[in-house]
Amino acid sequence: MTLRIERISGRRMNRIRLSGEFRAGHIDQVKAELTSAGPPVVLDLAEVGLVDVDCVRFLNKCEAEGISMLHTSPYIKEWMLRERTARDENHGVIDPH
Repeated sequence: MTLRIERISGRRMNRIRLSGEFRAGHIDQVKAELTSAGPPVVLDLAEVGLVDVDCVRFLNKCEAEGISMLHTSPYIKEWMLRERTARDENHGVIDPH
């Protein structure tokens, strides 16, 4: 399955709806859509069935930059939280290996 990206323009915000499998290879496409949609923009993840770790990190970065998420599945939310927690725990720690 591939990723479908749909832009829904409204008076108050633009929504980018993703459907299917969101993989690392799709991140540049999603970035381009977010940029061209302009703020305020939200990502609608209601129809995303599968993500990989790079996409979870990308979604965390989007949230940190003020992009809201709509309809995020519980497993994606949990994974995003675990990635943020792991990053925060390792922040500033230099691995000697």
